[in-house]
Amino acid sequence: MTKECFALLENKLSPHLHKKDTFMKRSITPRERLAVCLRFLATGDSHMTISFSYRLGHSTVNKIVKETCKIIVDQLMSEVLPEMTTEMWKAVAEDFWLLWNFPNCLGALDGKHVVIEAPPNSGSLFFNYKSTFSIVLLALVDAKCNFIYINEVAVGRPYSSKNRQPMGKKGSRVAAPYR
Repeated sequence: MTKECFALLENKLSPHLHKKDTFMKRSITPRERLAVCLRFLATGDSHMTISFSYRLGHSTVNKIVKETCKIIVDQLMSEVLPEMTTEMWKAVAEDFWLLWNFPNCLGALDGKHVVIEAPPNSGSLFFNYKSTFSIVLLALVDAKCNFIYINEVAVGRPYSSKNRQPMGKKGSRVAAPYR
């Protein structure tokens, strides 16, 4: 990531990442919070490794990553994945027809198992047919392979009818059908 890109993210997210200093200790700066989170997301290092690198507690790194990821999603989701309009859906369908000869196609959909460590007391909730614990991420792309929808669709078994979520439901990033 370039310094300019990091600075842009920092400027957008700093007001939401800022914590108040207390009488007992100074808070971790928004810049350092963002750096810790991005390091975790970019490298996949363990929280323990990152805690040694930044001289922070393991649980502090864990909390920073969770809070910062939530802030990133809350603040940037609408900018990165804007709400689709009827005109945008028509453009996606037109692109699929022109580029790939697929009529009336609104996207290419795929899911990916992301292996996780089973949460305590979850039983077989996250257990899948590959004999691992996982969550399933769904993504929909347009004809030019740009993401237009992302969602954590289910735990463990993505193809179970109990776990399917309609893509047009409230809160999702796919518009209702048009005629």
